[in-house]
Amino acid sequence: MTSEPPSSRPQWRRGVVVPLLVAVAAAVVALGVGLTPMLGGGSDETSSSRPVTPGRTGEEAPQDPAGREAADRLQQLARRDPHDPMAKGEADAPVVMVAYSEFQCPFCGKFARDTEPELVKRFVRDGTLRIEWRDFPYLGEESVTAAKAGRAAAAQDAFWKFHDALYENQLPVNSGNLTKDYLAGIARDVGLDVARLRRDIDAPQVADAVQRDFEEGQRIGVTGTPAFLVNGRPIMGAQPTAVFVDAIEQAAADGR
Repeated sequence: MTSEPPSSRPQWRRGVVVPLLVAVAAAVVALGVGLTPMLGGGSDETSSSRPVTPGRTGEEAPQDPAGREAADRLQQLARRDPHDPMAKGEADAPVVMVAYSEFQCPFCGKFARDTEPELVKRFVRDGTLRIEWRDFPYLGEESVTAAKAGRAAAAQDAFWKFHDALYENQLPVNSGNLTKDYLAGIARDVGLDVARLRRDIDAPQVADAVQRDFEEGQRIGVTGTPAFLVNGRPIMGAQPTAVFVDAIEQAAADGR
């Protein structure tokens, strides 16, 4: 696996989606779930305000077999590693939400501040939901550096503390201020070993891990952040909290 930074590799253009995600979109629509566009690259993009509206639990609807197969393949992206420091919730939770995210994206910040705490309170704590982070640092070198720092924090079992602190006072996109020194300051504020974090940021295996997540997202058609898979069913963008609540409840009821 190359350690070349994700931002230097070709990016998907807006609207270019691999067949796997297209098939899932068709399946989700058949189930009565609307699908909003995913964000494209660039800091001036705006997230769609049109909500995804899940169908009523128990509502019968035809499903395209190809779409179901694609959804099953996406569901298999959940790693369920009980030792993953970049996941929260039980490894055997009935619902897994895979979150393709990055630390510069303002909509990822909105989700982290406004929606994620409610999901943790309502579903993670009772064992219904597991949230698995995936690095998708598509906004540039500062995003790549932050992703590496997040993994360095994870090596000290402090990914989520670091995550919360970065999003609490999120910097403007590509301001030039999201540097190793700034990230080391965040690490110091949350009680991490700063010297170790600085070493780990530059470790080749950390760059490789970020790149693997980024390429995984590209393979399924992710073009921007945040992008979510709830038991293999996509939710695009920082949708209202109710959209995630409905999707999680439906996935739990479906037993998928």
